[in-house]
Amino acid sequence: MKLRISAKQFAILAGAAVILVLSLATLQAQRRFRGMFDDSEAARERAIQQSEFVFARVQFGSGRRGFGGYGGWAHDYPDAEEHILQISNEATSVNLQKMAYVIVRLDSEEIFRYPFIYFSEVGEMNLSEQEVLGFREYLNRGGFAMIDDFDSQWSLDWFQSQMRRVFPDRTFVELTIDHPIFHTFYEIPTLNLEAPFDYGAPPRFYGYYDEKGRLLMIINHNNDIGDFWEWIDRPMYPLQPSTEALRLGINYIIFSMTH
Repeated sequence: MKLRISAKQFAILAGAAVILVLSLATLQAQRRFRGMFDDSEAARERAIQQSEFVFARVQFGSGRRGFGGYGGWAHDYPDAEEHILQISNEATSVNLQKMAYVIVRLDSEEIFRYPFIYFSEVGEMNLSEQEVLGFREYLNRGGFAMIDDFDSQWSLDWFQSQMRRVFPDRTFVELTIDHPIFHTFYEIPTLNLEAPFDYGAPPRFYGYYDEKGRLLMIINHNNDIGDFWEWIDRPMYPLQPSTEALRLGINYIIFSMTH
């Protein structure tokens, strides 16, 4: 169901779109004064306590290691988190602190503190039995997951096989533009979007539902939205797809808080 907005609401949304662009200069300046993984734990803890939303990234084991010895689960960390949180704070009325992000594991009780979790490169993920149980319980309690930064039919099939261990009778459903998640805050006009890399196939959006029809998970296949977030303050990618990635991220965050 598409949202119906008044002229006043439209003006507010238009203003928020301008904020997305104006925020880039601030982010670019801030990046010059910080390095990767150099955040203060005390500052982050204060931000987490003050924020109305915490961005939780899932850590899992994988067969290969990338930058700094970390696997694909850590791709784009922590710049992606800081950028989407800061811009979401400036574009919405939600109090979102730039440093309000954590790393969690599916086999830890801590995960139940966060209604939104983010996965990167699930084509590498091989869930343990404890992680299967934890993920099942997390989704049953009403949690919402964003799946990002993976491509190829093989990776999609592999992730589906992992999710069948969580819920054997459920499968992925390709989403269309009329789904409310694409209209929660910003109106996303089309799903024919540009990915940061050429994956040999266009981006696709899949949903994962419970038995009552509640969307538990948004799956961004053949795409890397977090990469757009990470480099939004540099001319790495064209402005249009970068801005759309920000709009999608804000929609996902608002959806997870309101559904």
